[in-house]
Amino acid sequence: MDKIIYNTEVLTKLVAELKNKSRKIVFTNGCFDIIHAGHVAYLNKAKQLGDILIVGLNSDSSVKKLKGNNRPIVTEDDRAYIISNLKSVDFVVIFSDDTPYNLIGKIKPDYLVKGSDYKEQEVAGSDIVKSCGGQVVLVDYVNGKSTTNIIKKIKNVSL
Repeated sequence: MDKIIYNTEVLTKLVAELKNKSRKIVFTNGCFDIIHAGHVAYLNKAKQLGDILIVGLNSDSSVKKLKGNNRPIVTEDDRAYIISNLKSVDFVVIFSDDTPYNLIGKIKPDYLVKGSDYKEQEVAGSDIVKSCGGQVVLVDYVNGKSTTNIIKKIKNVSL
């Protein structure tokens, strides 16, 4: 089976099968524009919480809304390919909404993971996860590792 899921109906069926097998599902989301060590560490920590890690990936149009017209640097298809090939990631699903709230409603993960720069009540879908008996987990970022820092460094390099 392809690790990149484009159809939410396929995703819903997959999640139902996994839950029938008592698999613990972890969900996180993000832009993951220029993949760096901080992203990999974050996803590895998320995977440790359960059996299956599903990553919601912001579409190109969603990233533009969040980060501005100069982003994303890397297209959604390339970002999905890269993320899906990380050892810790089981499935990637691209979403175009401002938040993954509707996606979380379909998945109802056992664990919803976001960075510790959020407060639990600010995490989109936290109400859904908690109402289903799941947990919201906030993971510390790796200091100094960010796409914004990489872009700034590239801008300062003369060719």
